[in-house]
Amino acid sequence: MIVPFSIADFIDRAVAVYGDRVGVIDEPDQPAPSLGNLTYRELGDLARRQAAWLDDLGIRPGERVAVVSHNSARLLTSFFGVAGTGRVLVPVNFRLRPDEVSYIVQHSGARVLLVDPELDEALASVTAEHRYVLGDDAHFLAPEGAEPKPWEPDENATACINYTSGTTARPKGVQITHRNIWVNALTFGLHAGVTDRDVYLHTLPMFHANGWGMPFTMTGLGVPQVVLRKVDGTEILRRVEEHGVTVMCAAPAVAAAVLEAAADWEGEIPGRDRVRIIMAGAPPPTKTVVRVQEELGWEFIQIYGLTETSPLLTVNRTRAEWDDLAPEERAGKLVRAGAPALGVRLTTSTSGPNAGEVLARSNVVLEGYWEQPEESARALEGGWFHTGDGGVIGTDGYLTIQDRKKDVIITGGENVSSIEVEDVLFSHPAVAEVAVIGVPSEKWGETIKALVVLGEDQEASETELIAWCKERAAGYKAPTSIEFRDELARTATGKLQKFKLRAPYWEGYDRQVN
Repeated sequence: MIVPFSIADFIDRAVAVYGDRVGVIDEPDQPAPSLGNLTYRELGDLARRQAAWLDDLGIRPGERVAVVSHNSARLLTSFFGVAGTGRVLVPVNFRLRPDEVSYIVQHSGARVLLVDPELDEALASVTAEHRYVLGDDAHFLAPEGAEPKPWEPDENATACINYTSGTTARPKGVQITHRNIWVNALTFGLHAGVTDRDVYLHTLPMFHANGWGMPFTMTGLGVPQVVLRKVDGTEILRRVEEHGVTVMCAAPAVAAAVLEAAADWEGEIPGRDRVRIIMAGAPPPTKTVVRVQEELGWEFIQIYGLTETSPLLTVNRTRAEWDDLAPEERAGKLVRAGAPALGVRLTTSTSGPNAGEVLARSNVVLEGYWEQPEESARALEGGWFHTGDGGVIGTDGYLTIQDRKKDVIITGGENVSSIEVEDVLFSHPAVAEVAVIGVPSEKWGETIKALVVLGEDQEASETELIAWCKERAAGYKAPTSIEFRDELARTATGKLQKFKLRAPYWEGYDRQVN
Protein backbone atom coordinates (compact mmCIF):
# COMPACT_ATOMS: atom_id res chain seq x y z
CA MET A 1 0.00 0.00 0.00
CA ILE A 2 1.23 3.47 -0.88
CA VAL A 3 -0.39 6.46 0.80
CA PRO A 4 0.74 9.75 -0.77
CA PHE A 5 2.61 12.07 1.57
CA SER A 6 0.83 15.34 2.32
CA ILE A 7 1.53 18.37 4.50
CA ALA A 8 -1.96 17.85 5.88
CA ASP A 9 -0.72 14.70 7.63
CA PHE A 10 1.11 16.81 10.22
CA ILE A 11 -1.81 18.98 11.27
CA ASP A 12 -4.25 16.05 11.06
CA ARG A 13 -2.18 14.05 13.55
CA ALA A 14 -1.77 17.04 15.86
CA VAL A 15 -5.55 17.56 15.94
CA ALA A 16 -6.28 13.86 16.45
CA VAL A 17 -3.66 13.15 19.12
CA TYR A 18 -2.96 16.52 20.74
CA GLY A 19 -6.14 18.45 19.98
CA ASP A 20 -6.56 19.85 23.51
CA ARG A 21 -2.88 20.72 23.97
CA VAL A 22 -1.73 24.32 23.50
CA GLY A 23 0.15 24.01 20.24
CA VAL A 24 0.94 27.63 19.41
CA ILE A 25 1.77 30.56 21.68
CA ASP A 26 1.47 33.54 19.37
CA GLU A 27 3.69 36.60 19.56
CA PRO A 28 1.93 38.97 21.98
CA ASP A 29 3.68 42.13 20.76
CA GLN A 30 2.66 42.63 17.12
CA PRO A 31 0.61 45.06 15.02
CA ALA A 32 -2.07 42.46 14.27
CA PRO A 33 -4.21 41.23 17.16
CA SER A 34 -2.38 38.30 18.72
CA LEU A 35 -4.12 34.95 18.44
CA GLY A 36 -2.86 34.16 21.93
CA ASN A 37 -2.62 30.52 22.94
CA LEU A 38 -4.08 28.16 20.34
CA THR A 39 -4.72 24.48 20.90
CA TYR A 40 -3.86 22.22 18.01
CA ARG A 41 -7.59 21.72 17.43
CA GLU A 42 -7.99 25.49 17.10
CA LEU A 43 -5.02 25.68 14.75
CA GLY A 44 -6.61 22.97 12.62
CA ASP A 45 -9.91 24.86 12.58
CA LEU A 46 -8.18 28.05 11.43
CA ALA A 47 -6.39 26.15 8.65
CA ARG A 48 -9.67 24.65 7.41
CA ARG A 49 -11.39 28.04 7.48
CA GLN A 50 -8.53 29.57 5.51
CA ALA A 51 -8.75 26.78 2.94
CA ALA A 52 -12.55 27.19 2.66
CA TRP A 53 -12.03 30.93 2.11
CA LEU A 54 -9.60 30.17 -0.73
CA ASP A 55 -12.27 27.88 -2.21
CA ASP A 56 -14.73 30.80 -2.13
CA LEU A 57 -12.17 33.03 -3.89
CA GLY A 58 -11.80 30.42 -6.62
CA ILE A 59 -8.18 29.64 -5.78
CA ARG A 60 -7.69 26.09 -6.99
CA PRO A 61 -5.06 23.48 -6.08
CA GLY A 62 -1.76 24.37 -7.72
CA GLU A 63 -2.40 28.12 -7.62
CA ARG A 64 -0.09 30.33 -5.58
CA VAL A 65 -0.70 32.33 -2.39
CA ALA A 66 2.08 34.69 -1.29
CA VAL A 67 2.55 35.75 2.34
CA VAL A 68 4.91 38.52 3.46
CA SER A 69 5.07 38.36 7.22
CA HIS A 70 7.22 38.25 10.30
CA ASN A 71 6.81 35.12 12.40
CA SER A 72 3.19 34.81 13.50
CA ALA A 73 0.53 32.21 14.21
CA ARG A 74 -1.23 33.34 11.04
CA LEU A 75 1.83 32.57 8.91
CA LEU A 76 2.15 29.20 10.65
CA THR A 77 -1.53 28.51 9.91
CA SER A 78 -0.94 29.22 6.21
CA PHE A 79 1.45 26.29 5.85
CA PHE A 80 -1.55 24.06 6.49
CA GLY A 81 -4.45 26.20 5.28
CA VAL A 82 -2.73 26.96 1.97
CA ALA A 83 -0.14 24.30 1.16
CA GLY A 84 -1.89 21.56 3.16
CA THR A 85 -4.92 21.78 0.88
CA GLY A 86 -3.17 21.61 -2.48
CA ARG A 87 -2.42 25.26 -3.10
CA VAL A 88 1.16 26.52 -3.28
CA LEU A 89 2.44 28.77 -0.47
CA VAL A 90 5.00 31.43 -1.40
CA PRO A 91 6.52 32.70 1.90
CA VAL A 92 8.38 35.92 1.13
CA ASN A 93 11.31 37.45 3.00
CA PHE A 94 9.84 40.45 4.84
CA ARG A 95 13.21 42.24 4.71
CA LEU A 96 13.06 42.68 0.94
CA ARG A 97 12.36 45.98 -0.79
CA PRO A 98 8.97 46.56 -2.46
CA ASP A 99 10.32 46.03 -5.98
CA GLU A 100 11.91 42.74 -4.90
CA VAL A 101 8.67 41.54 -3.29
CA SER A 102 6.75 42.64 -6.37
CA TYR A 103 9.04 40.59 -8.60
CA ILE A 104 8.44 37.46 -6.50
CA VAL A 105 4.67 37.95 -6.44
CA GLN A 106 4.56 38.49 -10.19
CA HIS A 107 7.07 35.76 -11.09
CA SER A 108 5.29 33.17 -8.96
CA GLY A 109 1.93 34.17 -10.43
CA ALA A 110 0.42 34.51 -6.94
CA ARG A 111 -3.28 35.40 -7.17
CA VAL A 112 -3.50 36.09 -3.44
CA LEU A 113 -1.15 38.29 -1.38
CA LEU A 114 -1.27 38.46 2.43
CA VAL A 115 0.76 41.25 4.03
CA ASP A 116 1.82 41.87 7.62
CA PRO A 117 0.27 45.10 8.99
CA GLU A 118 3.70 46.53 9.76
CA LEU A 119 4.62 46.16 6.08
CA ASP A 120 1.34 47.28 4.53
CA GLU A 121 2.32 50.90 3.91
CA ALA A 122 5.84 50.09 2.70
CA LEU A 123 4.45 47.45 0.31
CA ALA A 124 1.50 49.54 -0.89
CA SER A 125 2.80 49.31 -4.45
CA VAL A 126 2.87 45.49 -4.37
CA THR A 127 -0.42 44.16 -5.65
CA ALA A 128 -2.13 40.94 -6.64
CA GLU A 129 -5.62 39.96 -7.75
CA HIS A 130 -6.57 39.56 -4.08
CA ARG A 131 -4.59 41.54 -1.48
CA TYR A 132 -5.32 41.44 2.26
CA VAL A 133 -3.65 42.62 5.44
CA LEU A 134 -3.04 39.93 8.06
CA GLY A 135 -5.05 40.46 11.20
CA ASP A 136 -8.32 41.37 9.53
CA ASP A 137 -9.42 37.77 9.92
CA ALA A 138 -13.00 38.34 8.79
CA HIS A 139 -11.64 39.02 5.29
CA PHE A 140 -9.61 35.86 4.80
CA LEU A 141 -11.26 33.21 6.91
CA ALA A 142 -14.50 31.42 6.13
CA PRO A 143 -17.11 31.33 8.94
CA GLU A 144 -16.58 28.97 11.87
CA GLY A 145 -17.43 25.40 11.00
CA ALA A 146 -16.70 25.86 7.28
CA GLU A 147 -15.07 22.90 5.59
CA PRO A 148 -12.82 23.15 2.51
CA LYS A 149 -13.31 21.15 -0.64
CA PRO A 150 -11.45 17.83 -0.48
CA TRP A 151 -8.08 17.63 -2.19
CA GLU A 152 -6.67 14.32 -3.38
CA PRO A 153 -3.05 14.42 -2.11
CA ASP A 154 -0.23 14.27 -4.63
CA GLU A 155 3.12 13.90 -2.91
CA ASN A 156 4.97 15.11 -5.99
CA ALA A 157 2.93 18.31 -6.24
CA THR A 158 4.66 21.57 -5.38
CA ALA A 159 3.71 22.63 -1.85
CA CYS A 160 5.85 25.75 -1.46
CA ILE A 161 7.95 28.04 -3.63
CA ASN A 162 10.76 29.59 -1.61
CA TYR A 163 12.73 32.31 -3.36
CA THR A 164 16.45 32.32 -2.76
CA SER A 165 19.33 34.49 -3.93
CA GLY A 166 21.92 32.65 -5.96
CA THR A 167 24.26 33.23 -8.87
CA THR A 168 21.71 35.36 -10.74
CA ALA A 169 20.69 38.90 -9.82
CA ARG A 170 17.06 37.84 -9.66
CA PRO A 171 16.05 35.29 -7.00
CA LYS A 172 15.02 31.82 -8.09
CA GLY A 173 11.83 30.14 -6.94
CA VAL A 174 12.67 26.79 -5.34
CA GLN A 175 9.84 24.29 -5.81
CA ILE A 176 9.53 22.09 -2.73
CA THR A 177 7.08 19.19 -2.92
CA HIS A 178 4.94 17.51 -0.29
CA ARG A 179 7.33 14.56 -0.46
CA ASN A 180 10.36 16.85 0.08
CA ILE A 181 8.72 18.41 3.13
CA TRP A 182 7.57 15.07 4.59
CA VAL A 183 10.99 13.43 4.36
CA ASN A 184 12.82 16.50 5.65
CA ALA A 185 10.45 16.90 8.61
CA LEU A 186 10.80 13.28 9.69
CA THR A 187 14.55 12.94 9.24
CA PHE A 188 15.17 16.30 10.93
CA GLY A 189 12.97 15.32 13.86
CA LEU A 190 14.75 11.98 14.13
CA HIS A 191 18.26 13.46 14.13
CA ALA A 192 17.29 16.26 16.55
CA GLY A 193 15.60 13.80 18.91
CA VAL A 194 12.28 15.68 18.93
CA THR A 195 9.47 14.31 21.15
CA ASP A 196 6.14 15.60 22.42
CA ARG A 197 7.92 16.64 25.64
CA ASP A 198 9.81 19.36 23.74
CA VAL A 199 8.90 23.05 23.50
CA TYR A 200 10.04 24.83 20.33
CA LEU A 201 10.94 28.52 19.98
CA HIS A 202 10.59 30.04 16.50
CA THR A 203 13.75 32.17 16.47
CA LEU A 204 14.24 31.24 12.81
CA PRO A 205 12.12 33.14 10.26
CA MET A 206 9.34 30.86 9.05
CA PHE A 207 9.76 32.21 5.50
CA HIS A 208 13.35 30.93 5.39
CA ALA A 209 13.27 27.43 3.83
CA ASN A 210 9.88 26.98 5.53
CA GLY A 211 11.52 27.50 8.91
CA TRP A 212 13.84 24.60 7.98
CA GLY A 213 10.76 22.36 8.11
CA MET A 214 10.32 22.77 11.86
CA PRO A 215 6.67 23.90 11.61
CA PHE A 216 5.87 20.47 10.20
CA THR A 217 8.07 18.40 12.51
CA MET A 218 6.81 20.13 15.63
CA THR A 219 3.16 20.11 14.62
CA GLY A 220 3.16 16.42 13.73
CA LEU A 221 4.71 15.53 17.08
CA GLY A 222 2.43 17.78 19.13
CA VAL A 223 5.21 20.10 20.28
CA PRO A 224 4.12 23.48 21.71
CA GLN A 225 5.50 26.22 19.45
CA VAL A 226 6.40 29.65 20.85
CA VAL A 227 6.30 32.35 18.17
CA LEU A 228 9.02 35.02 18.34
CA ARG A 229 8.42 37.93 15.97
CA LYS A 230 11.79 39.66 16.16
CA VAL A 231 15.12 38.31 17.39
CA ASP A 232 16.38 39.77 20.66
CA GLY A 233 18.88 37.96 22.88
CA THR A 234 17.27 38.94 26.17
CA GLU A 235 13.79 38.13 24.89
CA ILE A 236 14.97 34.69 23.78
CA LEU A 237 16.30 33.96 27.26
CA ARG A 238 13.08 35.25 28.83
CA ARG A 239 10.92 32.97 26.71
CA VAL A 240 13.16 30.01 27.32
CA GLU A 241 12.57 30.60 31.02
CA GLU A 242 8.84 31.38 30.79
CA HIS A 243 7.79 28.58 28.46
CA GLY A 244 10.34 25.87 29.23
CA VAL A 245 11.80 25.96 25.72
CA THR A 246 13.97 22.97 24.86
CA VAL A 247 14.86 23.43 21.20
CA MET A 248 15.37 26.22 18.68
CA CYS A 249 17.03 26.80 15.31
CA ALA A 250 19.23 29.78 14.59
CA ALA A 251 21.90 31.44 12.50
CA PRO A 252 25.21 32.14 14.26
CA ALA A 253 24.22 35.80 14.75
CA VAL A 254 21.33 34.67 16.98
CA ALA A 255 23.69 32.69 19.19
CA ALA A 256 25.92 35.76 19.43
CA ALA A 257 22.93 37.86 20.52
CA VAL A 258 21.98 35.32 23.20
CA LEU A 259 25.56 35.14 24.50
CA GLU A 260 25.70 38.92 24.70
CA ALA A 261 22.40 39.02 26.60
CA ALA A 262 23.53 36.23 28.92
CA ALA A 263 26.39 38.40 30.18
CA ASP A 264 23.83 40.74 31.77
CA TRP A 265 21.29 38.11 32.79
CA GLU A 266 20.59 37.96 36.49
CA GLY A 267 20.59 34.48 37.97
CA GLU A 268 21.12 31.12 36.32
CA ILE A 269 20.94 31.03 32.53
CA PRO A 270 17.56 29.48 31.62
CA GLY A 271 17.56 26.18 29.78
CA ARG A 272 20.90 24.93 31.09
CA ASP A 273 21.30 21.21 30.34
CA ARG A 274 17.94 21.31 28.55
CA VAL A 275 18.06 23.47 25.41
CA ARG A 276 19.29 22.23 22.04
CA ILE A 277 20.24 25.01 19.64
CA ILE A 278 20.45 23.86 16.00
CA MET A 279 22.64 26.12 13.91
CA ALA A 280 23.22 26.65 10.21
CA GLY A 281 23.73 29.42 7.70
CA ALA A 282 27.49 29.41 8.21
CA PRO A 283 29.70 27.50 10.63
CA PRO A 284 30.31 29.65 13.72
CA PRO A 285 33.80 30.11 15.12
CA THR A 286 34.98 27.31 17.39
CA LYS A 287 35.02 29.66 20.37
CA THR A 288 31.31 30.40 19.84
CA VAL A 289 30.51 26.69 20.09
CA VAL A 290 32.54 26.46 23.30
CA ARG A 291 30.74 29.48 24.75
CA VAL A 292 27.29 28.08 23.90
CA GLN A 293 28.16 24.85 25.67
CA GLU A 294 30.05 26.34 28.61
CA GLU A 295 28.37 29.70 29.29
CA LEU A 296 24.80 28.79 28.33
CA GLY A 297 24.96 25.09 29.09
CA TRP A 298 23.02 24.42 25.87
CA GLU A 299 23.68 21.58 23.45
CA PHE A 300 25.05 22.77 20.10
CA ILE A 301 23.97 20.96 16.93
CA GLN A 302 25.32 21.92 13.51
CA ILE A 303 23.48 21.22 10.25
CA TYR A 304 24.17 21.99 6.61
CA GLY A 305 21.74 22.37 3.78
CA LEU A 306 20.17 24.74 1.30
CA THR A 307 16.70 26.01 0.48
CA GLU A 308 16.91 23.66 -2.50
CA THR A 309 17.28 20.66 -0.16
CA SER A 310 14.33 21.39 2.16
CA PRO A 311 16.99 22.05 3.74
CA LEU A 312 18.61 19.18 5.69
CA LEU A 313 21.63 17.46 4.14
CA THR A 314 24.00 16.86 7.05
CA VAL A 315 23.86 16.76 10.84
CA ASN A 316 26.65 17.19 13.35
CA ARG A 317 25.68 16.38 16.91
CA THR A 318 27.95 15.48 19.82
CA ARG A 319 28.60 11.75 19.90
CA ALA A 320 29.30 9.50 22.85
CA GLU A 321 32.81 8.97 21.47
CA TRP A 322 33.52 12.68 21.97
CA ASP A 323 32.35 12.97 25.58
CA ASP A 324 35.85 12.83 27.07
CA LEU A 325 37.34 15.40 24.69
CA ALA A 326 38.34 18.85 25.87
CA PRO A 327 35.68 21.50 25.05
CA GLU A 328 37.81 23.10 22.34
CA GLU A 329 38.58 19.76 20.70
CA ARG A 330 34.93 18.73 20.76
CA ALA A 331 33.93 22.12 19.34
CA GLY A 332 36.47 21.65 16.56
CA LYS A 333 34.60 18.54 15.48
CA LEU A 334 31.21 20.26 15.74
CA VAL A 335 32.00 23.14 13.40
CA ARG A 336 32.16 20.71 10.50
CA ALA A 337 29.01 20.54 8.36
CA GLY A 338 28.37 17.02 9.59
CA ALA A 339 27.53 13.52 8.43
CA PRO A 340 24.85 12.88 5.81
CA ALA A 341 21.31 12.79 7.20
CA LEU A 342 19.37 9.58 6.77
CA GLY A 343 18.63 9.06 3.08
CA VAL A 344 21.18 11.60 1.85
CA ARG A 345 24.03 10.66 -0.49
CA LEU A 346 26.96 13.06 -0.79
CA THR A 347 29.97 13.19 -3.05
CA THR A 348 32.25 15.84 -4.53
CA SER A 349 32.96 16.52 -8.18
CA THR A 350 36.38 15.34 -9.26
CA SER A 351 37.08 17.27 -12.45
CA GLY A 352 36.33 20.42 -14.37
CA PRO A 353 36.19 24.03 -13.17
CA ASN A 354 34.00 23.05 -10.22
CA ALA A 355 36.18 20.24 -8.92
CA GLY A 356 35.53 19.78 -5.23
CA GLU A 357 31.92 20.96 -5.42
CA VAL A 358 29.57 19.16 -3.03
CA LEU A 359 26.90 17.11 -4.83
CA ALA A 360 23.84 15.62 -3.17
CA ARG A 361 21.11 13.08 -3.90
CA SER A 362 18.09 12.71 -1.65
CA ASN A 363 14.31 12.77 -1.42
CA VAL A 364 14.64 16.30 -0.04
CA VAL A 365 16.13 17.79 -3.23
CA LEU A 366 13.95 20.34 -5.02
CA GLU A 367 11.68 19.54 -7.93
CA GLY A 368 13.14 22.46 -9.88
CA TYR A 369 13.22 26.24 -10.12
CA TRP A 370 9.85 27.80 -10.89
CA GLU A 371 9.62 28.82 -14.57
CA GLN A 372 13.39 28.41 -15.02
CA PRO A 373 14.00 25.10 -16.79
CA GLU A 374 17.56 25.90 -17.80
CA GLU A 375 18.56 26.76 -14.23
CA SER A 376 16.82 23.58 -13.05
CA ALA A 377 18.69 21.42 -15.55
CA ARG A 378 21.99 23.01 -14.56
CA ALA A 379 21.40 22.49 -10.84
CA LEU A 380 20.34 18.85 -11.29
CA GLU A 381 22.82 17.88 -13.99
CA GLY A 382 23.79 14.23 -13.94
CA GLY A 383 21.13 13.27 -11.41
CA TRP A 384 22.88 15.13 -8.57
CA PHE A 385 22.06 18.47 -6.99
CA HIS A 386 24.99 20.86 -7.39
CA THR A 387 25.25 22.83 -4.15
CA GLY A 388 27.77 25.41 -5.32
CA ASP A 389 29.80 24.82 -2.16
CA GLY A 390 33.30 23.39 -2.16
CA GLY A 391 33.99 20.78 0.45
CA VAL A 392 35.87 17.72 1.59
CA ILE A 393 34.34 14.48 2.87
CA GLY A 394 36.58 12.91 5.48
CA THR A 395 37.26 9.21 5.97
CA ASP A 396 34.68 9.26 8.78
CA GLY A 397 32.00 10.47 6.35
CA TYR A 398 31.83 13.99 7.81
CA LEU A 399 31.61 16.90 5.38
CA THR A 400 33.61 20.10 5.85
CA ILE A 401 32.65 23.12 3.73
CA GLN A 402 35.78 24.94 2.62
CA ASP A 403 34.76 27.39 -0.07
CA ARG A 404 31.77 28.68 -1.97
CA LYS A 405 31.88 27.97 -5.67
CA LYS A 406 28.84 30.10 -6.35
CA ASP A 407 29.22 33.79 -5.69
CA VAL A 408 26.82 33.74 -2.76
CA ILE A 409 27.50 35.37 0.60
CA ILE A 410 25.66 34.05 3.64
CA THR A 411 25.43 36.83 6.21
CA GLY A 412 23.38 36.37 9.35
CA GLY A 413 21.81 33.28 7.78
CA GLU A 414 20.58 35.16 4.69
CA ASN A 415 21.81 34.41 1.16
CA VAL A 416 23.04 37.45 -0.77
CA SER A 417 23.96 37.29 -4.44
CA SER A 418 27.24 39.12 -4.93
CA ILE A 419 26.20 39.74 -8.54
CA GLU A 420 23.08 41.56 -7.39
CA VAL A 421 25.08 43.84 -5.07
CA GLU A 422 27.60 44.48 -7.84
CA ASP A 423 24.78 45.49 -10.18
CA VAL A 424 23.57 48.05 -7.65
CA LEU A 425 27.05 49.50 -7.14
CA PHE A 426 27.71 49.58 -10.88
CA SER A 427 24.66 51.82 -11.23
CA HIS A 428 26.49 54.56 -9.29
CA PRO A 429 27.98 57.00 -11.81
CA ALA A 430 31.36 57.08 -10.05
CA VAL A 431 31.95 53.31 -10.06
CA ALA A 432 33.98 51.84 -12.90
CA GLU A 433 34.65 48.35 -11.54
CA VAL A 434 33.46 46.40 -8.53
CA ALA A 435 33.84 42.98 -6.97
CA VAL A 436 31.71 41.96 -4.00
CA ILE A 437 33.03 39.26 -1.68
CA GLY A 438 32.28 37.74 1.71
CA VAL A 439 34.79 38.34 4.51
CA PRO A 440 34.86 36.90 8.04
CA SER A 441 32.63 38.42 10.72
CA GLU A 442 32.48 37.20 14.29
CA LYS A 443 28.89 38.42 14.60
CA TRP A 444 27.39 37.52 11.22
CA GLY A 445 29.59 34.63 10.09
CA GLU A 446 30.34 36.49 6.87
CA THR A 447 29.79 40.11 5.99
CA ILE A 448 29.74 41.90 2.65
CA LYS A 449 32.78 43.81 1.39
CA ALA A 450 32.92 45.65 -1.92
CA LEU A 451 36.20 46.22 -3.74
CA VAL A 452 35.64 49.30 -5.88
CA VAL A 453 37.55 51.03 -8.66
CA LEU A 454 36.30 54.56 -9.29
CA GLY A 455 36.12 56.06 -12.75
CA GLU A 456 38.67 58.59 -13.90
CA ASP A 457 38.20 61.93 -12.12
CA GLN A 458 35.30 60.44 -10.11
CA GLU A 459 34.82 60.68 -6.36
CA ALA A 460 32.66 58.72 -3.94
CA SER A 461 32.98 57.87 -0.27
CA GLU A 462 32.39 54.61 1.51
CA THR A 463 29.40 56.10 3.32
CA GLU A 464 27.91 57.35 0.07
CA LEU A 465 28.18 54.00 -1.71
CA ILE A 466 26.75 52.02 1.22
CA ALA A 467 23.81 54.43 1.39
CA TRP A 468 23.37 54.06 -2.40
CA CYS A 469 22.99 50.30 -1.95
CA LYS A 470 20.56 50.61 0.97
CA GLU A 471 18.34 52.86 -1.13
CA ARG A 472 18.18 50.32 -3.96
CA ALA A 473 18.20 46.91 -2.28
CA ALA A 474 17.24 45.33 1.01
CA GLY A 475 19.37 46.69 3.84
CA TYR A 476 20.99 43.35 4.66
CA LYS A 477 22.35 43.20 1.10
CA ALA A 478 24.36 46.39 1.43
CA PRO A 479 28.14 46.15 1.99
CA THR A 480 29.31 46.80 5.53
CA SER A 481 32.63 48.03 4.20
CA ILE A 482 34.08 49.30 0.92
CA GLU A 483 37.71 49.18 -0.07
CA PHE A 484 38.87 51.37 -2.93
CA ARG A 485 41.36 49.87 -5.37
CA ASP A 486 43.31 51.20 -8.35
CA GLU A 487 42.53 47.98 -10.24
CA LEU A 488 41.05 44.52 -9.79
CA ALA A 489 43.26 41.60 -10.83
CA ARG A 490 41.79 39.59 -13.68
CA THR A 491 42.73 36.51 -15.70
CA ALA A 492 44.04 36.70 -19.25
CA THR A 493 40.45 36.39 -20.45
CA GLY A 494 39.31 39.26 -18.25
CA LYS A 495 37.58 37.21 -15.56
CA LEU A 496 37.69 38.11 -11.89
CA GLN A 497 38.95 35.32 -9.65
CA LYS A 498 37.04 36.02 -6.48
CA PHE A 499 38.69 33.20 -4.57
CA LYS A 500 41.96 35.12 -4.96
CA LEU A 501 40.33 38.39 -3.94
CA ARG A 502 38.90 36.72 -0.83
CA ALA A 503 42.10 34.91 0.14
CA PRO A 504 43.87 37.73 2.08
CA TYR A 505 40.86 38.25 4.32
CA TRP A 506 40.64 34.56 5.16
CA GLU A 507 44.26 34.00 6.13
CA GLY A 508 44.42 31.91 9.27
CA TYR A 509 41.09 30.22 8.49
CA ASP A 510 41.01 26.62 7.29
CA ARG A 511 38.06 27.31 4.98
CA GLN A 512 36.75 30.29 3.01
CA VAL A 513 33.36 30.36 4.70
CA ASN A 514 32.94 31.31 8.33
